[in-house]
Amino acid sequence: MHSQQHPFHLLLKNYPTNRRAVQQVHSQLIVTALHHHRYMLLWNTLIQHYSLGVFPQEALQLYNYRQYIHSSFDSFTYSFLFKTCSNLQQPCIGFQLHSLTMKLGFQTHVYVQTSLLNMYAVCGFLCEAKQVFVEMPGRNSVTWNALITGYTKWAKLNLAQSLFNEMPNPNVVSWTALIDGYTRTNRPSEAMALFHKMLVMEGIKPNEITILTIFPAVSKIGSPELCQSIHTYIEKNGFNASDIRITNSLIDSYAKIGCIKSALLVFEEISISRRNLVSWTSIISGFAMHGMAKEAVESFQMMENQSLTPNQVTFLSLLNACSHGGLVDEGLMFFTKMVNECGISPGIKHYGCLIDMLGRAGRLEEAEKTALKIPFENANVVIWRTLLGACSFHNNVEISERVMTKILEMERRYGGDYVLLSNVFTGAGRFADAERVRRLMDDRNASKVPGNCLL
Repeated sequence: MHSQQHPFHLLLKNYPTNRRAVQQVHSQLIVTALHHHRYMLLWNTLIQHYSLGVFPQEALQLYNYRQYIHSSFDSFTYSFLFKTCSNLQQPCIGFQLHSLTMKLGFQTHVYVQTSLLNMYAVCGFLCEAKQVFVEMPGRNSVTWNALITGYTKWAKLNLAQSLFNEMPNPNVVSWTALIDGYTRTNRPSEAMALFHKMLVMEGIKPNEITILTIFPAVSKIGSPELCQSIHTYIEKNGFNASDIRITNSLIDSYAKIGCIKSALLVFEEISISRRNLVSWTSIISGFAMHGMAKEAVESFQMMENQSLTPNQVTFLSLLNACSHGGLVDEGLMFFTKMVNECGISPGIKHYGCLIDMLGRAGRLEEAEKTALKIPFENANVVIWRTLLGACSFHNNVEISERVMTKILEMERRYGGDYVLLSNVFTGAGRFADAERVRRLMDDRNASKVPGNCLL
């Protein structure tokens, strides 16, 4: 029986993301000893599934097992193994496989060499990636795009643009990779100019990934008219209906450029059955950005009524909303819920929101106790600076001194800390202490951020 018709192959094809099914096939292949070369496709499919899965190292383990029993391999095997090295960020293994494929004569095989090039590019070995590219006797569009994407990932935009200019017939993937490069390097206007050129001058229709790529540029430019024109385009071309990620990104962009009403309209147009966790988190985050704490809390409660489980990002947005909206008790309740009911370990940003929320409300002793309870691996100087800022605002000298001691245990060279404490002393009429702190700042050569004049 050929591997294409084998029931194990059909099982892998029908359940590509089912890890249990993949492991069952793996076990049966070993038990039934299907090692003949005619089952190569079946083994390769198994290696491919492992390479793209949660534990890509299992692809290498399977390859080593096949080596042990003296099995043969083909171009697909090594293409999938290079993909494994990319996902594992293991260039050392990739180097070894590169040498092996050279010995086996795969240096002229376009798929193997493209996978090798991509592995080097993903892992940041751009010189090696370029060398593979130069030495290839033949290249396809995937080869060109792999190197362009590698350059943009590592912010080598000039190299990416130069290679793009040399590429025969760039396709939508090529354009998307370059647009993404300009967005990543904080050049949003050039990213949008490229998008316009691709669409209008070259007549290349964007795909879903292209649309998702331009949203960060739209947000950074901050133009409501631009965001509205992109909205109109994706509505006209059916992107909203086909991909919820695009709708969620549109909500996020409208919120970031200050159009919270438009963000809410887009959210409300999504049917309840299509709204996912990112949809709800996007609108909650939008409300938080605009100081609409009550609306953020109400949205969170509606989300829970839809049986969706919040994640770390959802809670961070919610805590941020409570902090800026003065909903301290609600914020504390949500923090407790996150930890105790949802089993989510707070990150440094969650603790930062909590300290900021308590500090804004003047509950400084509570904020200090909370800061002291933060696990060592999460504690950093920013937490204590947030509390010092709150102490300065509320002119609490006693806690300011204790907080400054903590800060100096971590970092002594930031002038802003000394300035804040000096201001607290000045506000309390302790001018000698204020002067002492200023002298200490000068003695330690603490850096001061220079001011800027707009005139």
